[in-house]
Amino acid sequence: MATQLSLLFGERQQKGNIRLLAKFLLVLVLFFVLYSILFHMLMLYEGRQYSWVTGFYWTLTTMSTLGFGDITFHSDAGRIFSVVVLLSGIVFLLVMLPFTFIQFFYAPWLEAQNKARAPRAVPNDLSGHVILTHFDDVAVNLIEKLQRYAVACVIVIPELQSALDLHDMGYHVVVGELDDPETYRRLRIEAAAMALVLNDDITSTNIIYSIREVSDHVKTVTNADVGDSVDILELAGSSHVFRFTQMLGKALSRRVLGVSMKANVIGAFDRLLIAEAPVMRTWLQGKTLAQSNLRQATGVNVVGIWEKNQFMIPAAQSFLGESTVVVLAGTEAQLERFDVSIGHDAGSTNDHAPVMVLGGGRVGQSVAMSLEARQIDFRVVEKRSVIASKDSRYIHGSAADLDVLTRAGINESPSIIITTHDDNLNIYLTIYCRRLRPDVQIISRASLDRNINTLHRAGANLVLSYSSLVTATVMNLLHPQQMLMLSEGLNVFRVTVTRKLENKPLMKLQIREQTGCSVVAVKKHEDLVINPEPDIVVRQGDELVLIGSAESEKRFTEKYPAAV
Repeated sequence: MATQLSLLFGERQQKGNIRLLAKFLLVLVLFFVLYSILFHMLMLYEGRQYSWVTGFYWTLTTMSTLGFGDITFHSDAGRIFSVVVLLSGIVFLLVMLPFTFIQFFYAPWLEAQNKARAPRAVPNDLSGHVILTHFDDVAVNLIEKLQRYAVACVIVIPELQSALDLHDMGYHVVVGELDDPETYRRLRIEAAAMALVLNDDITSTNIIYSIREVSDHVKTVTNADVGDSVDILELAGSSHVFRFTQMLGKALSRRVLGVSMKANVIGAFDRLLIAEAPVMRTWLQGKTLAQSNLRQATGVNVVGIWEKNQFMIPAAQSFLGESTVVVLAGTEAQLERFDVSIGHDAGSTNDHAPVMVLGGGRVGQSVAMSLEARQIDFRVVEKRSVIASKDSRYIHGSAADLDVLTRAGINESPSIIITTHDDNLNIYLTIYCRRLRPDVQIISRASLDRNINTLHRAGANLVLSYSSLVTATVMNLLHPQQMLMLSEGLNVFRVTVTRKLENKPLMKLQIREQTGCSVVAVKKHEDLVINPEPDIVVRQGDELVLIGSAESEKRFTEKYPAAV
């Protein structure tokens, strides 16, 4: 209450409202006094006399329209005076007073109450937190991930009502202007682990500049919608500037099958490389992991399997189907041997029909540029004539039109990449293309993680999420060389061997069976043993590099809490 009253009486506008309300109440008091005096004069005129208290009593009951009737005038002048008092009471007490009270006191009091409920600063002892200047589905996904690692997130919102809505949903929100350095002082920016700025390019530039007025060392991550903004954001002081739509386009193009069958490196941990390789249309398709003998033939270790965006720990009898993507761990030389075993680089455009890209927005154009860099022919279907006229490989028209798809080569294309930002449209196009081409590979973008499974059910072989890409990038920057998030649900992390693990061979620890994590490397002093043999003995002070899903990592940390 004290905070609310201080906010209520502390602002200049509220002080003016209180003065206006006080003036109105003073006018009402003057009316009461005047009517009470006239009441006595008229009663004396009629030959009756009452006390001053009775005069105020009669004035109040008449103006409030209660009118008990115990005191009445007998003369016409008295009755006319009663009507005047009654009418003025209706106007001033029953009409003007409630509206005046609500406008000048009650509404400002509610606003002050809301302001008191919405935090203006973070606690003085908060540190290591992540500040977000924009709230969307990407922020929701990131906050959920950070909560698993006990990293506090604070969202700064300039609009009070939006802040209150998020506050009621359980998010840690602070109200403040995004371009005000004082806002970031109240957010303890100097003690924060990171500021994530995903606003539009112009707004992000102003935010970064405001942050740098307060702290010149805090790590900032910014998205650039257009390439020209990268340099400007860096000049403003951003530590890391990414073009996430371009990154998503490159990731989508890397998944194209039947063109280049090489393993795609998706992460590096010292000399250890983590790569993904599609199984579709390779000699691996249709075999079990035991039948493939990959480790014996190439030295790489299959440490995970993606099956329709579900990560699974591999077993000897794991079946490798057309929608399977294997996760490999090994050195550069081992991955090269894997590429040789798969076959030649089929990247020649003379041997393959063009890859179809549905959607010519920023992601679609990034896919096209990435395919062109790999000398892979493509056709982009785009209904906006301005974009479609830029290149002969762009087909103008709707992706829902069969004639347009036929001109783009849907009957021969080995892969279709769907890149629009509308998940509903992506689901629609996935169902449509799957019906037209049951044998084609369909890769789709998902803006929201909740639509990933729906896209798989619709017929997509692979789905990549924009929010997962952003989350993985942020997590890798927060924990460099300690944790590497490869994609949503797949992490590589490093732990130190403690007494519960020491002096035992890996086979006896049964880490994979008990936690679901796979040991991909053991670091002994300065030596990194990649894909260690099951009989290797780990000593105290050694480091294990493990890979697994978020749930598997949680089980490991619960079983070996001192090792984290």
